[in-house]
This record gives sequence, structure tokens and C-alpha cells, in this order.
Amino acid sequence: MGSGPSFPIVPMTRDKIILITGANSGLGYEIAKWSAIMGATVILACRSESKTKEAIAKMNQEFQAEKSKETSRLSENTTLALEFMHLDLASFESVTNFCEAFKKSGRKLHVLFCNAGMAFIPFQKTADGMEMLLQVNYLSHFVMIAKLLGVMQQSGPDCRILLMSSIMHKRGTFDLKTINYSGPPNDFSSMNYYGRSKLYQIMQAAAMGRRISGSNVTINSIHPGVVDTQFYRDWDTGIRKCLLCCMQFSGMARSSFQGAKCSIDLTVNPKHAGMNGLYWVDCKIVTPSSVARNKQKQEELWETTIGFIRPYLKEEELKRINGEIK
Repeated sequence: MGSGPSFPIVPMTRDKIILITGANSGLGYEIAKWSAIMGATVILACRSESKTKEAIAKMNQEFQAEKSKETSRLSENTTLALEFMHLDLASFESVTNFCEAFKKSGRKLHVLFCNAGMAFIPFQKTADGMEMLLQVNYLSHFVMIAKLLGVMQQSGPDCRILLMSSIMHKRGTFDLKTINYSGPPNDFSSMNYYGRSKLYQIMQAAAMGRRISGSNVTINSIHPGVVDTQFYRDWDTGIRKCLLCCMQFSGMARSSFQGAKCSIDLTVNPKHAGMNGLYWVDCKIVTPSSVARNKQKQEELWETTIGFIRPYLKEEELKRINGEIK
């Protein structure tokens, strides 16, 4: 499966339910495809139905190509169990509707992979009044986790929540007074606020990991490396474009498949059962920045976050996310 860290082929049945946000391209595409190739049912939570259906068709074509190889223990199914569900992370209403629809389906949920995200964009506010990167990368996923945690707690042993973070968390400053940017648009630093959103995810994994410790659910965060995907679609001018070109030509930028290996491993590999509140790089546990590890700051962030999303959560969901119900 190429150089670098890899993952095992773990046979799964279709009653294994894996939900991945932003699964129609890039890293999410590879995580979804390989999870389904191993036999699981995968829900692709995305904004565009047409793009997601095109991705599903392509995954099935690639599945047939893989089956024709000598790769062992692939799914016996003739097609992959892949399903689209509409989700717009820039809208708390969309997130709420998505979660209610999933719960009404009566399905279990074994893996929730919060993969979708935005990066280096100009300053934007969502309809909910939140800075775009804060809501899409962090707050909306937090709401999803809170709303679906109850389903996961009733889905049997070894359920996993995974957050796609980044080494760029080291470039994000921790200042809760400016967490929801409201300054002049031209002064907005997309790199800093992207880094902040990735920092929050690592801190969330640690803080929530403490709260749900001892339950059947774990939560971890991941840095996939520098990956050459559409994620960098806004790096189209100036020094950032030059930097991306250098990474592509030097081989520093990984393919989506290479970047997704650690994520696929943490999604399917039984040996990671019980691993909780950790930060992973190349299938290894790595120490994040000192700010990310600061428990007091983790708790301050937690309380600030709950303040933002409380209006969208039921009392039981708040109790579950705080570890009062397991």
C-alpha cells in the first residue's frame, strides 16, 4: 500500500456504521472508500449531493479494480455500502436536522469521523453569526458529537470519535476574547484562525476524553501531514501558491491516500480500542503543543464552547457531553 505507515485490512459487516463528514473528496474520500471496501456501511455527510454521488460511483469503480488485484480479504460484496446524507457545517440548523434524521433511522453509530473543514479563506461570518472557520471546523462538529454521543453509547463496545486536526495547531494563538473574530475583515489572519480551530480540536479531544473515560466511546485527534488535496484550493496567489508548488514538486505534499493511512488505521484497527484523548501523527501518539496540553486552558475552552452551542443542545445532550451520563 505504498511507503510510510499503513493499515490492516479488517473484515467488517454492513451493520458496522461509520459516519464521515466531508467524505466526497480528499482524505475523507479515502477513509470512506477503504472503510467500505472492508465491508462497513459508510455515511458520507456532505453539502453537495451530486458531487457525493459522483464520488460514490468512483469509489465503486476503484473497489472493482482493487478486487481484481491480489489484495486479500476484501469485502465479498459486489458493491460498496455508501450513502449520502446532506450536511452543511456552516449552519447549526443543518447540523441539528442531520443529527435528528440519523437518530430517527434507528441505526447504531460505531465511528464518527469529523473530517470536513475549511482552511485559508477570507473573513466570513455564517448565518449563525460565527466566524466561518470556527463554526465549520470546530463548533458544528462539537454539536454533532454532543447530539450523536447518546447513539454511540448504545452501539456496543469500542465506538470511536476522530477529529481531523493539524500540525498547524501550533500556529494558532489561544485567546478566548477573540475566538469569534469581529475585527476589520482586512486584518483577519486566516492562517492563525485555521490554526486556532485545529488547536481547539486537540484540546476538545483531551477534555472530552477525560469526561467519557471508562465508557464505550473514545475520542482522538489526528494530523494527516501536508496533503495535496482540494483543501488548499484557496492557495492560488502569492507566497502561499509558491509554497504549495514547492511542496508538490519536492514530494513533501502527500497524496490523499498517503495522508489518510493513519486515519484509516484509527478507524478500523482493533488494536486501537480504548485509546482515548490522544493526538496522532503517522499512526503514532505524538505530543502536541504546550498550549494544547494545558488542562486549565482546555477547561476554559470547553466552557466557552458550551456557551456558544448551548442553545442548540438538549439538556440530556449537555449531560452526556459533560460525562454525567455514560
